[in-house]
Amino acid sequence: MRKTLFTTFILCFFVFYFSDASAQCAMCKAVLESNQKDGGGIGAGLNTGILYLMAVPYIFLILGAAFWYYNKKYKADKNTV
Repeated sequence: MRKTLFTTFILCFFVFYFSDASAQCAMCKAVLESNQKDGGGIGAGLNTGILYLMAVPYIFLILGAAFWYYNKKYKADKNTV
């Protein structure tokens, strides 16, 4: 079981590591290419937006975990008194 899990992990690692990373939609790619030809700088704003959208779920997850932890700790402290 352990050998199979390790082999699966290694296989997935190599598949994702060496795969082509062109995961843009056609509309975004067309806008960026046409704007780049005209000398625009929309690419930096698009990258910032992507990073923002990527970070928001993690921030919510951390806030939810902190709320759960402190709420559980408060109830435990309240029960011991």
